[in-house]
Amino acid sequence: MQKSWLLICFINFFIAALMGLLLRLLYVFPVESINYQFLLHGHSHVAMLGWVYLMIYSLIVHFFIPKTAQQKPVYNRLFWLTEIAVIGMMFRFPVEGYALFSIAFSTLHIFCSYYFCRLAWKDARTDSLPEKLLLRAALFFMILSTLGVWCLGPAVGLLGKASAFYQIAIQFFLHFQFNGWFLFAILALFFNQLKGNINEKQFRLFYNLLVTATILTLALPASWYLPNPVFHWINSVGVLLQLFSFILFIQIIKPHFPTFFTALKPVEKLVYGFALTSLFLKVIIQLVVLIPELAQISHQIQNFVIGYIHLTMLGIITGFLFAFLLKNSFLNESKTISNWGIKLFIFSFVLTELLLFGQGIYLFFGLGQFPYYYQNLFGISIFLPAGLLMLIISHYEIWSKKT
Repeated sequence: MQKSWLLICFINFFIAALMGLLLRLLYVFPVESINYQFLLHGHSHVAMLGWVYLMIYSLIVHFFIPKTAQQKPVYNRLFWLTEIAVIGMMFRFPVEGYALFSIAFSTLHIFCSYYFCRLAWKDARTDSLPEKLLLRAALFFMILSTLGVWCLGPAVGLLGKASAFYQIAIQFFLHFQFNGWFLFAILALFFNQLKGNINEKQFRLFYNLLVTATILTLALPASWYLPNPVFHWINSVGVLLQLFSFILFIQIIKPHFPTFFTALKPVEKLVYGFALTSLFLKVIIQLVVLIPELAQISHQIQNFVIGYIHLTMLGIITGFLFAFLLKNSFLNESKTISNWGIKLFIFSFVLTELLLFGQGIYLFFGLGQFPYYYQNLFGISIFLPAGLLMLIISHYEIWSKKT
């Protein structure tokens, strides 16, 4: 892996975390000169496209692209062109929101992702059926998700930003990014790390159920803007299929996991356990929306929305990314500052999630707001970028020496 790629990904993540921290500070000390919505756009784009996208890009190239193909200049040039798009969004979204330059950089990122899909589809090599199917599904969902972006212009022109068409286009993009491209790529990398003889018949059933569930569960965000009982029933089928798929997932990995888990170092066990627990919680939380009233409330109470997004982004996706980096010695857990950086990150994440969901439950029961809720949320959130900074400091020297 290119020695500079990891460092850039973590710097992007650190900047996104600082933006998130500033967003929470604005609830404590409002600053009129800062547009909250514009900053939120910057935070989300840098986190998704500067951290998750580029980190998955780097790991796919490292684990699935043969060394001869990796050495082609195109992968390195494409990485840096994509990073230019991220930097553009990093500076323009907080200033102008969705406007000329931010949209231009976003469009550049989309075209870079299309080219990456073409390269990865052509160059990727693996003898493992699970890895091959999951990787190709991930790339497919990445391209599919961008249809939502291309619909935004016509939606605004024809019906306006308040229309159901516009809102569903956004949800289409987010749904197939998080639950499609990101999750399937993470699972492909996980099976690559597991390295065991997988029951192919059992895996195909898991894969088909999960793909079907991913498509059907788009009905939930659609139901928020098109109130029709049919969307609830479609989503319910999707949620149940997802549950069955992850029961199969547990059965598939169970015979291999004792050997895999015992070979891990203590901090690797902690991070893998953290990521798998987050994945389990996501599946359980989605079962709640089988109750129609709760399906609507899950969208109306902002604390639940933010908590769920962070559970997926920081708990599942980032948790697995950290685990892959640790297991393959891209992160050096033997350094004290690195070890504490990882633990501080997880500690802060867990406490902020408890606050977010706890406050959401309080609002659901009409109990009002926790005393000093925003102050406590901001205070605990400081440890997220602090943990990332410790990782960057700890590994800068190591990364700079790697070839």
